[in-house]
Amino acid sequence: MGTGHYFWALFYFASLCSASLANNAKINFREKEKKVLDQILGAGKYDARIRPSGINGTDGPAIVRINLFVRSIMTISDIKMEYSVQLTFREQWTDERLKFDDIQGRLKYLTLTEANRVWMPDLFFSNEKEGHFHNIIMPNVYIRIFPNGSVLYSIRISLTLACPMNLKLYPLDRQICSLRMASYGWTTNDLVFLWKEGDPVQVVKNLHLPRFTLEKFLTDYCNSKTNTGEYSCLKVDLLFKREFSYYLIQIYIPCCMLVIVSWVSFWLDQGAVPARVSLGVTTLLTMATQTSGINASLPPVSYTKAIDVWTGVCLTFVFGALLEFALVNYASRSDMHKENLKKKRRDLEQASLDAASDLLDTDSNATFAMKPLVRHPGDPMAMEKLRQCEVHMQPPKRPNCCKTWLSKFPTSWLDIQCSRSKRIDVISRITFPLVFALFNLVYWSTYLFREEEDE
Repeated sequence: MGTGHYFWALFYFASLCSASLANNAKINFREKEKKVLDQILGAGKYDARIRPSGINGTDGPAIVRINLFVRSIMTISDIKMEYSVQLTFREQWTDERLKFDDIQGRLKYLTLTEANRVWMPDLFFSNEKEGHFHNIIMPNVYIRIFPNGSVLYSIRISLTLACPMNLKLYPLDRQICSLRMASYGWTTNDLVFLWKEGDPVQVVKNLHLPRFTLEKFLTDYCNSKTNTGEYSCLKVDLLFKREFSYYLIQIYIPCCMLVIVSWVSFWLDQGAVPARVSLGVTTLLTMATQTSGINASLPPVSYTKAIDVWTGVCLTFVFGALLEFALVNYASRSDMHKENLKKKRRDLEQASLDAASDLLDTDSNATFAMKPLVRHPGDPMAMEKLRQCEVHMQPPKRPNCCKTWLSKFPTSWLDIQCSRSKRIDVISRITFPLVFALFNLVYWSTYLFREEEDE
């Protein structure tokens, strides 16, 4: 009897277990999710207009933790002083009104796509110019509700943000562009934003930027006080370094080449007026066009930029080479005028010498009486002939040792004893390169040193 009762008891227990397993296997968790959502978000049970309670259900401010994932940075505009970024924005807070049973850990979280079903922080981007959500193929947004009432909101957005720039060191500069997030209506008594602990900002690997490199980023707080209260604010500062190689190839090397080409006119003959004028004017116009193109890609600012110093000095050197030719041309014409005057003077002297020679010849053919060799003090004829003899018998002038030494040099290099125009060309061949080299030394040492100080 006892053995039979024991057998039936075991059979009944096995039947119960098999029925329980069969029921569990037939549970539809999607149906359970619907029931849970209806239970916590049903009409009259949840009001999305009321903010959540503070920590541990107190009346303190709701704590919202934020983290970002920077997917890409499209453009950084110098002329508009803005940059465009695409990011995944996440917020997480706790709303105890949304707690639910997780069915022994089998229901990890609930997913929503309608943000208006639950309370949302009134966060906005304070330095935003433009922005849009992504709706292809479906809206890129979701809300996850966890069993303990924690809410995770995630959305993919593209923003164009203002980035005030200091261009004094352009293009050797670094720029800090900020992303600011703040509460629009809730003060710090009701809502506080905090960065998520650990790694609040992530950046996609191998981020490629045109003409810039993202060196680092820093997170900080930027609470603001107005006449309506104090509002919570977060910011992340992105430090960008401008890639100098692009500007070296596109601006600095071409400007150096234009300045050097303008020096070719110093080696051309001073009589080659069309060649020297066309060379000077062409380099000047090219340099002016280069400067205009550089300024067109930058905003009009009230201070002097590093690139302004460079282009201004290069333009001055090119213009100076053109002015040098004007000075050479004036000196050449002046030398020619002096040479003509000297030629006329030599012609007059030669004519007077010929007249004196004719006079001596006439006197030698005439008959005259022998007179003593003693000169009488009052004899004017004797004085005149003596003066003519002294003119013809003066010793040659002593040669200038400096001119004799300079005459040993080739006239193509240092013919400065002949004319002032050649002297100006020779001096310019040496002075212009030396001054330009000195300017480069001062320019690069100054701005590179200032760049290191700013860093």
